Amino acid sequence: MSKSSKSPQFWVPTVYFAMGLPFVALSTVSVLMFSDMNISNTQIAFWTSLIMLPWTLKPLWSPLLEIFKTKKFFVVATQLVSAIAFALIALSLPLPAFFTYAIALMGVVAFSGATHDIAGDGVYMSELSATQQAKYIGWQGAFYNLAKILASGGLVYFAGFLKESMGVVHAWMIIMAISAAVMALLGLYHIRMLPSGGVPAQKQSASSSMKTLWEVLRSFFTKKNIVWYICFIILYRFAEGFAMKIVPLFLKAPVAIGGLGLDVKDIGLIYGTYGAAAFILGSILAGYYISSFGLRKVLFSLCCVFNIPFVVYWLLALYQPTSLWTIGAAVVFEYLGYGFGFVGLMLFMMQQVARGPHQMAHYAFATGIMNLGVMIPGMLSGWLSDMLGYHDFFIWVLIATIPAFLVTWLVPFTYADNGEPLKKDQNVAASSAIE
Repeated sequence: MSKSSKSPQFWVPTVYFAMGLPFVALSTVSVLMFSDMNISNTQIAFWTSLIMLPWTLKPLWSPLLEIFKTKKFFVVATQLVSAIAFALIALSLPLPAFFTYAIALMGVVAFSGATHDIAGDGVYMSELSATQQAKYIGWQGAFYNLAKILASGGLVYFAGFLKESMGVVHAWMIIMAISAAVMALLGLYHIRMLPSGGVPAQKQSASSSMKTLWEVLRSFFTKKNIVWYICFIILYRFAEGFAMKIVPLFLKAPVAIGGLGLDVKDIGLIYGTYGAAAFILGSILAGYYISSFGLRKVLFSLCCVFNIPFVVYWLLALYQPTSLWTIGAAVVFEYLGYGFGFVGLMLFMMQQVARGPHQMAHYAFATGIMNLGVMIPGMLSGWLSDMLGYHDFFIWVLIATIPAFLVTWLVPFTYADNGEPLKKDQNVAASSAIE
């Protein structure tokens, strides 16, 4: 562990907030923005899922971040690049072909954000011991999703307020400009407060760099139990991949076509603020839950808490309640479970999949595979919800949770909770640890 004098409490929250803001802005806020600007559900779900591709492909360039410059350099640089791209998105919205320009610029934000994730996770793993990683994993998830409160909560609510006085286009221009300002301020803050995350490896020639990349790839895909781990990473969030794009559209859709008919301000308040706050609470509680009992014993329970609450959206589609209290309670319940269960996946990737040489790059591989498991169902979700209708679509979401239960029950562990390799007779699935 790097002997940094900078306490994790001064940079872990802000790094993961900066990590969350671009992702949430592209995956959730843009959905409501484009819906307000009369883009179809099918186009919204497809393109706002496709632009998330850099979070899947980031393993391809993650080894390079271990060779050139420090991890801190890439964290700060990508925060400033994202700030510029958000500002350009704001300027593109009044143009006739705004959707094309905005999607292209969001692709830049996605590439910058994915690179930021690699470097930010690298600083986290380099600077903190295994014990500290477990201690701060809840706060990591909490502040990542505090960005969700700002973006899909506060900013969406503010957009709904601004629409009433200045119209849709100018309202969303201001929201994108605020996102740009926040990312710029975070970049400036981290110039001073972020530890380096270790020195870069010795500079290499292009051919040596390619050999390094190949070795990193080879060592990842020859890890013990890697096939199980890839299946686990993809399937744990499979149902969420279908739900995440459609839920805000379902909340906004008119009652006559099966939605709940909420306005943007209500969605920002319920889905973006209360829901995200519940996620943060769930993340923090899960961190203490895991540290008390060990990930190996609690992983299956985390999977259950993560996936079962999706039933609330089917119930909302079935009964179409008009009470904001009822809708809000359902969303808060789902997000509390979402936050609680999500931490288990992140810590599993960090401590079971990424452990060993090239841990920053291997963690990037794992999170990239995770995002692929979310991106593909997300691309299909708009078409599927249009074809099935919201009620039947959420039945499909519940069916899509079944693979997650199966793979979590069976996935083996390679390392004990203290980081030591398990002996052959100890290398068993989470289900055996429960017993």
